[in-house]
Amino acid sequence: MSAPGRHVGRRLIQLYAGLVLYGASSALLVAADLGLEPWNVLHQGLAELTGLSIGVVSIVVGAAVLLLWIPLRQRPGLGTVSNVFVVGLAMDGTLALVPDVRSLAVRVPLLLAGVVLNGVATGLYIAASFGPGPRDGLMTGLHRRTGRSVRLMRTAVEVTVVATGFALGGTIGLGTLLYAVAIGPLVQLFLRMFAVRPAPAGRAVVATATPEGAILRP
Repeated sequence: MSAPGRHVGRRLIQLYAGLVLYGASSALLVAADLGLEPWNVLHQGLAELTGLSIGVVSIVVGAAVLLLWIPLRQRPGLGTVSNVFVVGLAMDGTLALVPDVRSLAVRVPLLLAGVVLNGVATGLYIAASFGPGPRDGLMTGLHRRTGRSVRLMRTAVEVTVVATGFALGGTIGLGTLLYAVAIGPLVQLFLRMFAVRPAPAGRAVVATATPEGAILRP
């Protein structure tokens, strides 16, 4: 395989490994039942309301959010579309394998493992540079259309998502707070670790720029 082919091959492996691990990490947080990351609070609440699995709800919400990219003039990449399906399927698959746990001595390690694995997964798929997740593209699109900061857009969207999810029965707790505090430093660490060197000059490689100023999460 040529050098450009190996370069793209490594990025594809990173992309799909990251998305699968992201779904698995989210499943661990669900199993720990100590609080979820913002979007999964909404997914869990909608799952309670509809009777669908949380993974299926994640896929449906991701597809709906992707439609909002159209008026925002955002362009999805391979990673964006893959994100919609792979994360939800991996979440449901992992939940089917993880036994129901009630002991706090087991749930706390599950929570910690889920948060760290989420950081690893996010670093992997962002560093692959195949496009942001649909939810992050929504926030950066709002940033570009409104002129407001990415941080403000993320805060506004995620507060709305958490409040709605909680009202529908989603779980907020220690895990939600821990995730909010820890995910930024973890993602920065693993982004540096999994960074892919640019392809040689003049070689064509399919890539999509990472939105500026955002910590990307599916």
